[in-house]
Amino acid sequence: MKIAIVGAGFAGLSSAKVLRQLGHDVVVYEKTQDVGGVWSASRRYPGLKTQNNKGTYALSDQPMPRDYPEWPSGEQVQSYLSTYAERFGLTPYLRLGTEVELAVPTDGGGWDVTTASGTEHYDHLVLASGIFSRPFIPPFENLDLFEKLGGEVMAASDWHSLDQVRDKHTVVVGYGKSACDITVEIAKVAASTTVVARELLWKMPRKVKGVLNYKYLMLTRMGEGLFRYRSVSGPERLLHARDSAMANGMLGSVEKVTTKQLKLEDLGLVPEGQFSDIARSTVSLASEGFFEGVDEGRIDVQRDTIIERFVEQDGKPFAELSNGRIIPVDVVVAATGWSQDLPFLPPEVMEKLTDENGDYLLYRQIHPIYLPDLSFAGYNSSFFSPLSAEVSAIWIGSMLGGNHTLPSTTEMHVAVRDRLTWMRERTQGQHARGTNIIPFSVHNIDEVLSDVGLNVGPLTRARQWLLPINPSNYRKITPRLARRLGVKAS
Repeated sequence: MKIAIVGAGFAGLSSAKVLRQLGHDVVVYEKTQDVGGVWSASRRYPGLKTQNNKGTYALSDQPMPRDYPEWPSGEQVQSYLSTYAERFGLTPYLRLGTEVELAVPTDGGGWDVTTASGTEHYDHLVLASGIFSRPFIPPFENLDLFEKLGGEVMAASDWHSLDQVRDKHTVVVGYGKSACDITVEIAKVAASTTVVARELLWKMPRKVKGVLNYKYLMLTRMGEGLFRYRSVSGPERLLHARDSAMANGMLGSVEKVTTKQLKLEDLGLVPEGQFSDIARSTVSLASEGFFEGVDEGRIDVQRDTIIERFVEQDGKPFAELSNGRIIPVDVVVAATGWSQDLPFLPPEVMEKLTDENGDYLLYRQIHPIYLPDLSFAGYNSSFFSPLSAEVSAIWIGSMLGGNHTLPSTTEMHVAVRDRLTWMRERTQGQHARGTNIIPFSVHNIDEVLSDVGLNVGPLTRARQWLLPINPSNYRKITPRLARRLGVKAS
């Protein structure tokens, strides 16, 4: 088939590589001038690092370089992806600096894809543009006044240089990993650095007690098994027996250690609820230097509050917070999440793609129930996003090659509705329109590969209970699928 792929991050590049190895012709559209997606030079901020260690944050057939640090920088990840594209011969199929303006299904099947260069027809369309498509900036009251007084509001992805905040009163809005990473860097040069957090999140030290790498706690099947899935089997039955007594006890121990190690009580930064609440959204690693900066007074955290409005005092801009505080501010950096836009899809297509809540109706996080010849890759955001995206591509190739067939439309509709209801309730609506599957990353990988009829062996799965997931264990799945389909994998 002739297949168009939108996006050249982990999902787009792995889709191109897998589908080419399964015998398809591909073209990859990327609106920026380089590969990388969220790791592109156009979107990186100072201090950006991976949340995963390098061993788990990679594609199956290319480990991160040995000389990379345990948590690679944004620049290193982008370089890794550029090398991946070159190694697997994807460069000739990349159309960098080419934004898709319109994609519409055609009556005879397939999709017409329009860019500034014209319109091309494809048999199949893969959307790998990611769930982090457009930064969300809250609608601040009196923004015009703030800008008139010389103030500036920018998204975290638009902050590229320390000079943008040097000697300025800077407010970072948000409390996720990006917000805290940014704060550490800003505090080095800003006149003052304040974090305004609507809600505190639990943070995990990279090394618990300075010794145990968090990957052994959270990036294993055991770590995932501590959170109750829709159905439990095998060792998870024991973890969740007697109202999850064992699982809750283990999570409670992690909470106590984390609270003490990060001095959360002393700093007044213990989040509401329990550590197990991370299942509502995601685990956020503690940014190196963040809590130390709070302890030393270089970083001020205003918790459980928002910027109500901007005000003027003596001709200078200030931010009035909902907790009653009024603080000086010259620059606001909004690390407040992303809007999941697909602006190139017509309204009538989006109506078929989403439900009344705006959630994506995707079977296995991949297949839109009511739109033929269309697939999504990378819309199963997980602890192992590169591997999860690659597994999506394998599923797409398996389906297109007839290796597995889809359930009926009714069966898929029921499955998707049930899953979305469960996700919405479990996360209190923080499920990123149905695309955030954290912390159930391996469950999703298993389900997807079960459809394909290929997975790592039982011994490997047993080792994964105590050892972090190693993407290289999955490197033989695409070649095995190619042999099934009668295609000689390159």
